[in-house]
Amino acid sequence: MLNATTAEIVERKALRVNAAKTCQPIGAMYASLGIHGCMPHSHGSQGCCSYHRSHLTRHFKEPVVATTSSFTEGASVFGGLANLTQALRNIFTIYNPDIVAVHTTCLSEVIGDDIPTIVKRATEEGVVPEGKIVIHANTPSFVGSHITGFSNMVSAIIKYLSEKSSPKEQINIIPGFVEPADMREIKRLANLMGVANVLLPDTSGVLDGGLDGTYEMFPKGGTTLPEIRSTGDSQATIGLGHFTGHPGALTLETKHNVPATLLELPIGVGATDAFIQTLRAFSKDGAVAAQIETDRARLIDAISDMQQYFHQKRVAVAGDPDQVIAHTQFLLELGMKPVYVITGSLGNHFEKRLHELLDPVVPEAKIKQQSDFFELHQWIKNEPVDLIVSNTYGKYIARVEDIPLVRVGFPILDRVGHRFFPTVGYTGALRLIDMITSALFDKKDRSCAEEWFELVM
Repeated sequence: MLNATTAEIVERKALRVNAAKTCQPIGAMYASLGIHGCMPHSHGSQGCCSYHRSHLTRHFKEPVVATTSSFTEGASVFGGLANLTQALRNIFTIYNPDIVAVHTTCLSEVIGDDIPTIVKRATEEGVVPEGKIVIHANTPSFVGSHITGFSNMVSAIIKYLSEKSSPKEQINIIPGFVEPADMREIKRLANLMGVANVLLPDTSGVLDGGLDGTYEMFPKGGTTLPEIRSTGDSQATIGLGHFTGHPGALTLETKHNVPATLLELPIGVGATDAFIQTLRAFSKDGAVAAQIETDRARLIDAISDMQQYFHQKRVAVAGDPDQVIAHTQFLLELGMKPVYVITGSLGNHFEKRLHELLDPVVPEAKIKQQSDFFELHQWIKNEPVDLIVSNTYGKYIARVEDIPLVRVGFPILDRVGHRFFPTVGYTGALRLIDMITSALFDKKDRSCAEEWFELVM
């Protein structure tokens, strides 16, 4: 299977082979898990929910809990009103969450179920207990990707729950589709700057928890409902990532006139600098915390020390659009050459932004949205690269072509450190440098002549 990719490239208009994305409900489920006391609910068949849960579980190595409307042939014909009503009755009776976040699937979208009407009727009939909340987002799998689903659910959370009462000296941060460790690092940076903040969603403490002998259906982590309600009173919202952070920030600006500041994921030097500079505007004295300056100095030192190993190395980058844009910018800061850059998701901003980054320094770079790993492999067969930066699915190319691989983004199914160690911020960039140099050095140790097999690089 690994050697079946041909070097001859034929234009494909519809067929995707090893697509660099997955479906909307997975992203919606992940966003829902970032709300404290929330039960994600898949309005569709059991098979859909099982796939989404298992994919997230394999990535985070944690049990992902979600419920389903369990569609059968009858629901496919007559609609899912009875299934969702019964599901809500069971959920609140058995699990007693504070909130249920419903996301749709292909089948319920094709049928055209009116979720708000079903929920309203269930509430009037007493199926939804007093004080409990049900929200929903439309996330058909045949449109967009898991990135779209995450964004749609975050926007739905804001539309349903954010309120405006009295101004608060705090900001909102929408972190985008990143790891729990990344969300924890974003909060750490904001707290070091002395900026009160609400992170939405927040999966730290939910999908990277410890083992203390007691199982918690709803872990201690996650953004609380009072925090979400208060987002309408904040001074501003920082949206991180064009595809996953910006839409929610703009939704809040439209609903409650909370100013939106739109940044890229803070990966690498420049993007993290921009994030810290934005936080300075909301800090009391405008000073940068000493710990942050130290972290940045360490990063610059590491880049300087390792420069000779990065210089002009050809790199292929694939994965989620926000991650790919941020990693490409960081690779340029390292002096590397991202020559192939793809995502499986749609959105013209992806190609536009990458042309802005790459055209001045790597004019020969190939940039493509809605691409797949098969096409990336074909490009590599014609003109090889020195490194691949992608999710786990890049390992098939890396193995057959004997190319070092650095795993970033979603999903990472065959490693464990990604949920514990951030890649955002200055400390996250240090980890990326360690991963990149280790991958390059491992390849050199495997392939170099014996007289070049050195103890010290």
